[in-house]
Amino acid sequence: MKVRITLKKSPNGRKPRHRATVEALGLRKLNQSIEKELNPMIQGMINTVDYLLEVEELKK
Repeated sequence: MKVRITLKKSPNGRKPRHRATVEALGLRKLNQSIEKELNPMIQGMINTVDYLLEVEELKK
């Protein structure tokens, strides 16, 4: 299953580990979106910084 992940809030001023997680997801600018295949590693990263993101499931 693929998901679209959009950075909705700035990671500036957040915990360094949360900033690194956003960067590791490949998000660098506000409102930037990426599409990723959902797996346990990506799901864990999303759960860590879910308050900064908007996640939507893509239909096939």
